[in-house]
Amino acid sequence: MDRTDSCGTLGLTVSVDSHSGFCYGVVRAIREAERHLNQDTPLYSLGAIVHNNEELTRLCAIGLHAIEPEELSTLYNQTIIIRAHGEPPDTYAIAHKQKLTIIDCTCPVVLKLQKKIKDEHARIAPINGQIAIFGKVGHAEINGLVGQVDGDARIIEHSSQIEQIDYSRPLSLFAQTTQDPIAFLTLCRNIEEQYQQHGVDPASCFRAFNTICKQVAERRPILHQFAKSHHTLIFVSGRESSNGKVLFEACKEANPHSFHIENSTELCRDWFSAKTLVGVCGATSTPKWLMDEVAQAIKKM
Repeated sequence: MDRTDSCGTLGLTVSVDSHSGFCYGVVRAIREAERHLNQDTPLYSLGAIVHNNEELTRLCAIGLHAIEPEELSTLYNQTIIIRAHGEPPDTYAIAHKQKLTIIDCTCPVVLKLQKKIKDEHARIAPINGQIAIFGKVGHAEINGLVGQVDGDARIIEHSSQIEQIDYSRPLSLFAQTTQDPIAFLTLCRNIEEQYQQHGVDPASCFRAFNTICKQVAERRPILHQFAKSHHTLIFVSGRESSNGKVLFEACKEANPHSFHIENSTELCRDWFSAKTLVGVCGATSTPKWLMDEVAQAIKKM
């Protein structure tokens, strides 16, 4: 149930969405990081363990060291945590060479997707087929997925890029787990139309695998309804969160009076009218404590 309260000079009523907050993969990674840090031993994270600066700052304050991929080969006999986004095989090879202890927190959904892409590539490559992934270029999850097939995959960020596909060859399409389900379905329809325009029956050579995380996909309609039921919507997430961008667009679509912030310092009093209903929600990378902190700041206005 959503938590509602009001106080402050504006008399705002504030609700925090009970469905928002960390997904299972992020919860698992942070729990494992905290467990290791409690042993008072060094722990390194390859990249940000979560795309949320506030939570990352909290973890770094208790001893987590975030490093860039190129720094991995400089570590020796240390412990490193693989975040929920996953990593390509090369990362594990380097870690083994450097005698690093790995705490592997790759999300089970991502692990399953990595195997699917690898298996499908083995099937389609011998028949001159191609692999495409609907996702964000350079995203950690995408890097891990492309690494499963030695880089032999095309990344599609927007439907406008489907013209780059070779429609004389078979195609298998996957999706980054945090992508927008509606955008993925639209992309599939557009690709099918392109095959038809090239005189090819898409049913004979185009396969689409909806590999978007079910937990992520289900949040979109829930947040859409949550946004509609409030006068003002405050969406809390890191600027770098792909999932955050997708879910905020769902909120904005449902309620034009929606605002995206990273923390309570970005709140603006002008966004609120007296005695109105305000909703606070977030992405799968947004901690509950941060949404509660934002809600408390709004109540004091």
